Amino acid sequence: MSLNRKDLLGIEHLDEKDLQIVLDSVKPFKSLFTRSVKKAPTLIGKTVVTLFYEPSTRTRTSFEIAAKRLSADIVNVAINTSSVVKGENLIDTGKTLEAMKADYIIIRHYLAGAPDILARNLNASVINAGDGFHEHPTQGLLDLYTIYEKKKKIKGLKILLVGDILHSRVAKSNIWALTKMGAEVSVAGPPTLIPAGIENLGVKVYYELDEAVKEADIINILRIQLERQQENLFPSVREYVELYQLTKERLAMAKSGVLIMHPGPMNRGIEISSDVADSSNALINEQVTNGIAVRMAILYLLRPKRKNAGSN
Repeated sequence: MSLNRKDLLGIEHLDEKDLQIVLDSVKPFKSLFTRSVKKAPTLIGKTVVTLFYEPSTRTRTSFEIAAKRLSADIVNVAINTSSVVKGENLIDTGKTLEAMKADYIIIRHYLAGAPDILARNLNASVINAGDGFHEHPTQGLLDLYTIYEKKKKIKGLKILLVGDILHSRVAKSNIWALTKMGAEVSVAGPPTLIPAGIENLGVKVYYELDEAVKEADIINILRIQLERQQENLFPSVREYVELYQLTKERLAMAKSGVLIMHPGPMNRGIEISSDVADSSNALINEQVTNGIAVRMAILYLLRPKRKNAGSN
């Protein structure tokens, strides 16, 4: 089974068949977690490089564990001590890593489109670990798998994304993945944090959370990026908490059995209350575990099959 592509740059580029291939590939890798020897020889002799221009704990560590469990060699490039600080551009950095026989380059970058630029100039497989406000495809895929694992389907489910939709690459990847698989997607948040024209992606918009939660099967809470508060996109954190925090009281308005997700890191007491985050409805820790299995599946599905790599 293969995705028949060299790179994973965004869910926008995938179709329903591709997404189903990923979903079907994850379970065997997750089963490794229960084995006494938690490794497979799939990528012996392959080298995975993480190239992160932005801070990350969950995504970077998840990719590292995934690569190690597939027996790959893993190399972390520390940007603040690399040639990047001397002015080396992205393509030259990528070509240097490829000359060192990197098979995969996993990149997080503050500029949207940076992974695409790298992929067009390299034979190595490029995986987007988040680019600007554009996409975070592996987070979208792990969220998709977490829902699929629990609900045994995606089509027809009502999924609500809450928070800073405007700046969230996670929201965009989730919207692409869920709508392609037939879910009914809604978003909720302050008007200033909802992108103009988002309805064109096939989603419904709510500005009142109390109304939005009523029909949801899944509520995915997005991190409020407190650094954006300097742009005065909502009056105060206190007002945001009052209007948009998912609390036990708001959870009681939702369907019985509604499931709660959060891509992390959480701002407890801001976008989600601690009692909701720690409740039996929450899948937050399972998302983290599934992240490793999904990234193992992606590395497997993109595994090099080339003398000269093909293109997307």
